[in-house]
Amino acid sequence: MNDAASAPRRARVRAPELIGKGGWLNTGGEQLSLADLRGRITILDFWTFCCINCLHVLDELRELEERHKDTVVIVGVHSPKFVHEAEHAAVVDAVERYEVHHPVLDDPELATWKQYAVRAWPTLVVIDPEGYVVAQHAGEGHAHAIEKLVEELEAEHEAKGTLRRGDGPYVAPEPVATDLRFPGKALLLPGGTFLVSDSTRHQLVELAADGETVVRRIGSGERGLRDGQSSEAQFSEPQGLALLPDGRVIVADTVNHALRTFDPATGAVETVAGTGRQWWQGSPASGPAREVDLSSPWDVAWFDGLVWIAMAGVHQLWTYDPESATVQVAAGTTNEGLVDGPAAEAWFAQPSGLAAAGDRLWIADSETSALRWIGTDRVVHTAVGTGLFDFGHRDGAAEQALLQHPLGVTALPDGSVAVCDTYNHALRRFDPASGEVTTLATDLREPSDAVLVDEDIVVVESARHRLTRLRLPEEAVRVEAVAHRTQRAATEVAPGKLTLDVVFQAPSGQKLDTRYGPSTRLLVSATPPELLLAGEGAGTDLNRALELDPAVAEGVLHVSAMAASCDDDPANEYPACHVHQQDWGVPVRLTEGATDRLALVLAGMDA
Repeated sequence: MNDAASAPRRARVRAPELIGKGGWLNTGGEQLSLADLRGRITILDFWTFCCINCLHVLDELRELEERHKDTVVIVGVHSPKFVHEAEHAAVVDAVERYEVHHPVLDDPELATWKQYAVRAWPTLVVIDPEGYVVAQHAGEGHAHAIEKLVEELEAEHEAKGTLRRGDGPYVAPEPVATDLRFPGKALLLPGGTFLVSDSTRHQLVELAADGETVVRRIGSGERGLRDGQSSEAQFSEPQGLALLPDGRVIVADTVNHALRTFDPATGAVETVAGTGRQWWQGSPASGPAREVDLSSPWDVAWFDGLVWIAMAGVHQLWTYDPESATVQVAAGTTNEGLVDGPAAEAWFAQPSGLAAAGDRLWIADSETSALRWIGTDRVVHTAVGTGLFDFGHRDGAAEQALLQHPLGVTALPDGSVAVCDTYNHALRRFDPASGEVTTLATDLREPSDAVLVDEDIVVVESARHRLTRLRLPEEAVRVEAVAHRTQRAATEVAPGKLTLDVVFQAPSGQKLDTRYGPSTRLLVSATPPELLLAGEGAGTDLNRALELDPAVAEGVLHVSAMAASCDDDPANEYPACHVHQQDWGVPVRLTEGATDRLALVLAGMDA
């Protein structure tokens, strides 16, 4: 029996063609089709650049992409959530910003997303060398399973003569020379200079008081995690910066999942929190700082005697105590959404900006397009924003105002707050005294942070690769009000009984890890809460009987699923284990006669 005959049988589903009005990036101007990829193993990565989980998957795939570069072609299918993400220039920027080294199809109208019946960002689809879909995975943590499948497909199609090795279609764009490249955050140092996280170049850059002249660079410029002096230290897409009482700067080293310190006096860089590994459900969430995993820390602030961390990767706020060298969760449940209340019960959605002001810590909660705050009493409040799918540019009373994926927040001297309204290319202002939102400036380009200098505000224009100084105006600029909802179509479901099935098939050679109890977890809730008459809450089964209130016409089902699988080899005393997890926000519309089953694929193929 030959290898091809003994290969595992898989469903034979012909892959739909790749289409998108935005065209192709990273191909040297060539338009690709599935026929061009025949003979290669193709992995489609459905992503959008606002999504932290999508950025995690980009990093997860880098090693696989390198190890199998002669047989595998990864194709990013950019499928926007926000209006700004449908702009072609913004996708071009994101591909460079996050060092995407494979072809990307810009699909602003979600045409290919719909063809493949994708329901979540991120989703990975594996296509064999003959053009058939053989696997689909939603969420993070699947790189190991996909690599094993790739190895099986390589052997199977090598034997059949249908595997074509060689260079892929990726063509690197021409590099552009600028002093900064997609800077993230900035800090005014006591001497009057600026420290900027030059994220795409994996460095910190000190600029003179003019905000333009480079004084020095901190970090070698190579992606990595290394301590030492300025010239030899390494970062990986650093973001947030905050000044500690002892004069050092704390740095959110985002893709290293670590906190670092930089001493401006000596030039020394030191890791103070994180292991370099990403935190997963079930890992310790408190303890000695160097022994606890973190997850994409995006910003930091000194507040209430601690370093507060916007832990974007798990939708929480954490704290780091420099005196005890410990970290712990301060607020958030890891569920993604907008829920106020006591810190332990609150929900966040990719918090990305922090600013301390008296007894309040202001939070730019990017995925809910919200401005929020937590007090020293550890209670979370929302000032502006309503949820995951409502955004736009609208001034006025806070309960009616709209933002679009803000990444930065800055406390102003009068008690108000400036918001870097990133995807609206604007600087906005919220005044707690009046409850009003106004626009301070427009025609910025993806502003991601701002710092005060006397009566001016210096804005990090990330997509213009510079700092821009603005005079704070006496009156806000009025702009035409615009409201948006995500382009993602609602799923029509029947009112009343609805069966929720989360599909998970353990990867080949693995089994569910039940040594210490159930290895799966499912959490279900809804916005508005009244949508769910039954089925809300946590459980260990990956299927759930829900009941939807016919009186609620539409809403969003929030589904969070996790499964742990381990190598299925009785002879292996220490099997490798892997966590697969995904959060879905599924817009639904209640329609008589529609389906009474909602299937979400965590890993495998839904029948």
